[in-house]
Amino acid sequence: MEELKQRILRDGHVIHKDVLKVDGFLNHQLDIGLLDRIGEQFYARFHSAGVTKILTIESSGIAVATLTARHFMVPVVFARKAPSLTHLDDKFSAEVYSYTQRKQFTIFVSSEYISHSDKVLVIDDFLANGQALLGLAKIVHQSGAALAGAGIVIEKAFQDGGDLVRNAGIDVFSLAKVTKMSHGKIYFAD
Repeated sequence: MEELKQRILRDGHVIHKDVLKVDGFLNHQLDIGLLDRIGEQFYARFHSAGVTKILTIESSGIAVATLTARHFMVPVVFARKAPSLTHLDDKFSAEVYSYTQRKQFTIFVSSEYISHSDKVLVIDDFLANGQALLGLAKIVHQSGAALAGAGIVIEKAFQDGGDLVRNAGIDVFSLAKVTKMSHGKIYFAD
């Protein structure tokens, strides 16, 4: 998606050779128009897959997932990282390691929100080491639902996550594949 790449080049900041900061438009302050067009791209790619639910992980995936779901006209379910008093024991869960937070989480989704009759599309802002996506796929598998694929806004193609999830048989569609970040510059795959 050329518009997304240009926005990353204009407003993204390389914090470290592995860390890209895009919170000015994607995951802290939100450019709703851009996110809506991102959702439209995911719809164009997966509209024939029979998607009944969009699944993401809290918190930065929620905005993209919501605007994607608007095009599919289906609910968004997000995996939580922390339980509350309102959550019962009947849930699907997976262990994931957060690359940006450098922390292990147990994510979960209540079993009342995903069932064997669903066809689930996973949406997330980043794909780096693949752990979040694999954890969400595990939750889909536990529920008995079918995994339609995964829509990723930015894939860090220089990290092993993309290969890892594709080798696991997940259909991944990334809108911007960053191949390298060096000396403040960002490079994309064609």
